[in-house]
Amino acid sequence: MNIAALVSGGVDSSVAIHLLKEQGYEPTIFYIKIGMEDEYGYIDCPAEDDMTIVKWLGRHYGLKVEMVSLHQEYWDNVVAYTIDNVKRGLTPNPDIMCNKMIKFGYFDQNWGYDFDKIATGHYATTTEINGTTYLSTSIDKVKDQTYFLGQMNNMQISRSMFPMGHLPKSEVRRIALEAKLPSAARKDSQGICFLGKIHYNDFIKRYLGEKTGKIICFETGKVLGEHKGYWFHTIGQRKGIGLSGGPWFVVKKDMEQNIIFVSQGYDPETQYGTVVNLKGFNYITDPYTLAGIEQGETQDCLFKIRHTPDFTAGTIEKIGDIYRIRASEKQQGIAAGQFGVVYDKEGHICVGSGEII
Repeated sequence: MNIAALVSGGVDSSVAIHLLKEQGYEPTIFYIKIGMEDEYGYIDCPAEDDMTIVKWLGRHYGLKVEMVSLHQEYWDNVVAYTIDNVKRGLTPNPDIMCNKMIKFGYFDQNWGYDFDKIATGHYATTTEINGTTYLSTSIDKVKDQTYFLGQMNNMQISRSMFPMGHLPKSEVRRIALEAKLPSAARKDSQGICFLGKIHYNDFIKRYLGEKTGKIICFETGKVLGEHKGYWFHTIGQRKGIGLSGGPWFVVKKDMEQNIIFVSQGYDPETQYGTVVNLKGFNYITDPYTLAGIEQGETQDCLFKIRHTPDFTAGTIEKIGDIYRIRASEKQQGIAAGQFGVVYDKEGHICVGSGEII
């Protein structure tokens, strides 16, 4: 089998290479460069350190290494999406868009089509049911990354390999240490890759600037302070609001008036909801457990509205072009622009996802 392995320089993708070699495969290693020069300066992941590790893997395992650039595609489809959604007052998820558009999109169109499979270090699995491939969850529920793969399609999933999916993270670290991989002790990456060492708010400020607005108590209407632009804040946010006497949570935004509304307390009722409306619902594979939902019909499901080990039970129904989830328990910080990812009742098959509205 001819395999293209996407390697980032982190421990997970490094161990994926080790496991593929142990299984008798000779994957071609690809490192995707996505950082780029913009009008404000250079934006990049820690590419130099990454490429050092990637080249070491190639030498150590006798594998071909290719460095490929998707700078412009990443900027046009992930960075621009992020900036646009923030400007509209939404909470974007660039990681989901990167997987859909870059790793399993433009890469496949430009290089991956020559290979039978594309392997990554994601914590996920695939499951065959009656000859059809479905995205399914990993053994390690804490590390499971199917939430970030929820916008992929069946063609992408059917050509994917996830060597990490059957291993807990602790075992991955053990394998890396025993194999003396240079990434064995490297910390897991956090935050948005294209920012590199740039703080998220500094990046947003470059493109949207600052505009002073009011911070208002949702319950009383009292003006509590000022902020520098609604685009620096998201629903459910607690840190970085700059008010004393907290905790305070952002519970609503008025984009036209540039106002953010907050509620006080460790568990304010206003930060919760039980209804999650999804637009543009994407079935990863032809409808599985939610097959044939008619208008007004409801089915049981599990779902997530953020990357978390825990599922929430609920029901889902189709209302016009919208899929509506009614949660069995209150959800904190339902943020428009994020994604609701739906699973079957067993929490095994990842059915698909839609953008929260």
